[in-house]
Amino acid sequence: MTATDRTRTPAPAHGTGTGTGRQDLHAFLDAYRTAHPDDVLTVDEKLEGEDVAALVAELAARGRDELLLCPRVSGLDGTPLVTNLFASRTRVARLLGTDPAGLHHAYQQAAARRTEPRLVPTGPVLDTVAEGPDVDLTTLPLLKHFDSDRGPYITSGVITAEAPPDAPGRSGNLSYHRALVHSRTELATSLHSRGHLWQLLRLAEQRGEPLPVAMVIGAHPLFQLAASARVGPDVDERTLAGGLLGEPLDVVRTPRHGIRVPASAELVLEGVIDPDRTAPEGPFGEFSGYSSDRSTNNVLTVHSVLRRRDAVLLDIVGGNSAEHLNLARIPRESEMAEQLTSRFPEVTALHYPTSGTHFHAYVALRQARPGQARQIMLALLGWDPYLKTVVAVDDDVDITRDEDVLWALATHLQPGADVFTVDGLPGSPLDPSSTPDGTTSRMGLDATRAPHFDAVRIRTDPARVARARELLDQGPACA
Repeated sequence: MTATDRTRTPAPAHGTGTGTGRQDLHAFLDAYRTAHPDDVLTVDEKLEGEDVAALVAELAARGRDELLLCPRVSGLDGTPLVTNLFASRTRVARLLGTDPAGLHHAYQQAAARRTEPRLVPTGPVLDTVAEGPDVDLTTLPLLKHFDSDRGPYITSGVITAEAPPDAPGRSGNLSYHRALVHSRTELATSLHSRGHLWQLLRLAEQRGEPLPVAMVIGAHPLFQLAASARVGPDVDERTLAGGLLGEPLDVVRTPRHGIRVPASAELVLEGVIDPDRTAPEGPFGEFSGYSSDRSTNNVLTVHSVLRRRDAVLLDIVGGNSAEHLNLARIPRESEMAEQLTSRFPEVTALHYPTSGTHFHAYVALRQARPGQARQIMLALLGWDPYLKTVVAVDDDVDITRDEDVLWALATHLQPGADVFTVDGLPGSPLDPSSTPDGTTSRMGLDATRAPHFDAVRIRTDPARVARARELLDQGPACA
């Protein structure tokens, strides 16, 4: 790809902390490696694209979730690869200056401090700009993750759009959309979530125009996290990114359409989505753990490519990897936890388990009166359209552990009295078990102890547990 090299004045640094410091993926990686060297794994061996997905899966199988740096991956033309960044809840919590127990509260506090983006004259993403005949998407550094994928995919792409002037109350939008190279200048992508971007495209269609967009491929982790939030059409996720960062998101305008994108992004593809054009896209390994070819098959025609000189490829391994799931479920959990606790103060914890992809939730509570667990489950099933199953347990059950929730189901639940279902509700378009018309059933399982429950739970004295840990932590001396 031939590109114009643009001289720029370096953007000012905003600090180098691992949380709300400089708005730069490179600075974050450098700071994080220094602060948490044991949580970063560098693989110097040469890898094929599908080796990356296998590495992530094998780490998970071993109970590990390190951030992966892979400098030598075939097909990336020397571009270093960064992946598994969001696989660890601890790592995401560190981004917000907290621990996993405080993640929901820290996220909601930061997200509430929405801050308008700050337009700056230049930034690293404008280091090189290819336009018109110099655009060649076939040279992009992309990976194929699974045998069933149609080809190499952009998996971390955040499509950015501005609010149209004729849509009062609407704002700009950030949202994730998988994308496949269709030609030198075209991507095939899917807007199957039919969210805010889909609505903006429909408005453009009514005007008889294509929708100008920019796809951001790699930016600061807090920008990436903000893009996964589900907010109303009156909220621009760039303001949410500013809240998470603790300062306005620095943005530059793209050269053709003036879309505001992060000034320190790795790579940006600017162009338009034509509502009248389609191209085949999928199958692709989705969060359900199944390959899906459900797609709106939209075409994004690229007019310009913006890239840092030192760009890295931020990759998100698809399928039901912890990273893929965490990106969506942490903002969703935080939002649902806030709604639940504000309406039901008896709720003590909420967790979306990896085992349930986006379809299961566990809620812990101190039940104040009969039927309250069912009321809480119905509320959660109504608020989150992806959920199919909610399990309610008492507050002494650790809902971050599947085995503890299963124990509560085994010892507290009576199926005839404690299970309810609701049929014929809209479901996720990516649920392989949904009906052809996209509907699903939803279920609540009340695994709280009944009022007449009189069994005594066996427990170990906490002081004895602490002593046992001391002994085991001594290592060989204990043998």
